[in-house]
Amino acid sequence: MSYEVFARKYRPQTFDDLVGQAHVSRTLKNAVAQNRLAHAYLFVGPRGVGKTSTARILAKSLNCVKGPTITPCGECDNCREIAGGNSLDVIEIDGASNNSVEDVRQLRENVRYAPAKGRYKIYLIDEVHMLSSAAFNALLKTLEEPPEHVKFIFATTEPQKVLPTILSRCQRFDLHRIPANLIAKHLQFIAGKEKIALESAAAHAIARGAEGGLRDAESMLDQLVAFCGEKISENDVLDVFGFTSEQTVADLTGRILQGETPGAIDLLHQQSDAGKDMMRLMSDLIAYLRDLLVFKAKPDALKEDVEPDVQTSLARHAELVTTGHLLELLDQFAAAEGRMKWAPNKKLHLEVAIIKAIQSLGQATLDEVIEKLSELRNGGGARPPAPSAQPVAARADRGREESRTANTEVSDPGYSETPPRVAETSPDANELWQKILAKIPGQKAFVRNSASAAHVLGIDGRNFQIGFAPGDKAMMDILATQANRKFLETLLHEITGKDWSVRLTLKEDLPSRQESVSQHSQSENFKEDPLIQEAIGLFNAQIKS
Repeated sequence: MSYEVFARKYRPQTFDDLVGQAHVSRTLKNAVAQNRLAHAYLFVGPRGVGKTSTARILAKSLNCVKGPTITPCGECDNCREIAGGNSLDVIEIDGASNNSVEDVRQLRENVRYAPAKGRYKIYLIDEVHMLSSAAFNALLKTLEEPPEHVKFIFATTEPQKVLPTILSRCQRFDLHRIPANLIAKHLQFIAGKEKIALESAAAHAIARGAEGGLRDAESMLDQLVAFCGEKISENDVLDVFGFTSEQTVADLTGRILQGETPGAIDLLHQQSDAGKDMMRLMSDLIAYLRDLLVFKAKPDALKEDVEPDVQTSLARHAELVTTGHLLELLDQFAAAEGRMKWAPNKKLHLEVAIIKAIQSLGQATLDEVIEKLSELRNGGGARPPAPSAQPVAARADRGREESRTANTEVSDPGYSETPPRVAETSPDANELWQKILAKIPGQKAFVRNSASAAHVLGIDGRNFQIGFAPGDKAMMDILATQANRKFLETLLHEITGKDWSVRLTLKEDLPSRQESVSQHSQSENFKEDPLIQEAIGLFNAQIKS
């Protein structure tokens, strides 16, 4: 006897065997039990979710010698012939190759004849959307009023291509993508029947790669058995299909959210050198970010789709990013994925997307800027930006720096007003700060004017310390973002050739420079920008109040 692949050998034979389609099986079982049978059914869904299998099970339920029954015996001649696809009363037609008007006319002539052995003559048309418009129109009248002994069952992956006049004459059932946990459980069932040692992590890796299609998962398991024999590990799955492990995707996401650019790029290069598919890695990264977004909205929504270990990673990463920044990341990576499809160097686009994503996490979103302006317009106190304005990566980096030095640095959510230990202000420090102000380009006028409000406190080792008066705290908030601090540190490095850390501190005894900075910015930089003029006016009004 020839070998039979798993997808055929373990095809569902009863409604209870269907995986992940309880809503369909329950409705059909009730319809058969109550004898409320429609004359035409339409099964819709992506590939490999059980459309044709459901149609055959329904045909067996109707034509079984014990039927109509919700549990066909599977042993009578009718059941065996239907399962084998050679029943005279269940005619399976491929819509892709029998899509002409002549084919439909022949079908209309044959429906008049009574079934040979069964109770009904059943026409099962797969990929029905491939029929031409003329063929659909030729089928309309017969489909609406078929003989009592005829049932039509259609299956399609693209219902939008089926004429509305056809859809209105059918009972439609939408079969969903099957959750990964259910696919993994079914693969373990097959492995037990075949006496194969399939690791749980390997089953879940196959389930993720199948993307909701059980037939694809069964075919992948078949291929792995040919490659590995009777023992299959997660590494075997990753090596054969070029997948990236879920833990690796979670690690990459964590490094992105924590702003660890070298670590994220290094991990990407490791996956590339190991021969992993960069398009697949991008797709997995987007899927993980999507899961993270859903987890932040409703943590219980992913219980059926992800393992407990992954849920733990999602919970940890959910604390590192706001919903607004997460939506931005999804938009950026989705756009990069579109470019990667046609790019010869996919690794390059993924590298750029990761670096751009990490940089964007240090920038305040438009909603946060509007919220800040609204606070000032409504007369609210000048408070530091909300934690969402800076990624937790910046806070973690500063926490590590604070453990190495006794100096007080700006941190989220508040600022320390305790004066730091500093060296005496030297002419060199003031001169260096003037050079920095001169190198800030006109496009960063907001940064330059905020920096102009700072007082140079001195240099302590590689720490360049600047202070602000309480009245200039709004200016301090602007420089406190990770992006602007890094920008100033980069300028210091360009001027001196050394690495620096910029430290910002509030000091009660410093005079405010708000008024002079506002006049300077109005006279030189912001004459033609009404939005900036409004922001400066709000800042000045806040200080005066």
